[in-house]
Amino acid sequence: MTTVICNKPHGMLTKFTDAQGRPTLAALMPLRDVYPAGRLDADTEGLVVLTSDGRLQSQIANPRHHWRKTYWAQVEGDVTEAALARLRAGLILKDGPTRPARAKRMAEPPELWPRDPPVRYRKLIPTSWIELTISEGRNRQVRRMTAAVGFPTLRLIRYSVGPWSIDGLAPGDWREVDAAPMSAHGAGLTAGDDQQ
Repeated sequence: MTTVICNKPHGMLTKFTDAQGRPTLAALMPLRDVYPAGRLDADTEGLVVLTSDGRLQSQIANPRHHWRKTYWAQVEGDVTEAALARLRAGLILKDGPTRPARAKRMAEPPELWPRDPPVRYRKLIPTSWIELTISEGRNRQVRRMTAAVGFPTLRLIRYSVGPWSIDGLAPGDWREVDAAPMSAHGAGLTAGDDQQ
């Protein structure tokens, strides 16, 4: 069984082929016997886990297993503690309530690479960064959550999934990793966690 992690660049699809000729993971790695465990939108950067282990793929991708995924979101505006508290408590989105999340303000991530194309800059509107950990994975969930509390996401990077992170991985880089014990990373956030 093979499990790899990669730091997906902005604009790339989380698959190996595309009939429309858009950039895919095939441009990054020669492996073809691994499959993404979940997806990232083309406009989201960061960690993608790929594996040849169907059971592990299902564990990570299926929201009922509650794997923790941490995102760095650059949002429009100066994020408030009230907005973070709403994220921690859980929100009602169009497709139902979210689970409680870990949410905290953070400094711009160190050694952050430039995005191509760059995030739009507006002189009179500040931006801020949020670290958000969820144990679900609905379509565009983080973007919808930050918008729901009044701070639309401008740039989104998935930092980690379970035990793996993008530490040491430049955009487009990948490496093979040991598969994690599934029981160790399937727990959802608890009441104590959501206050962090």
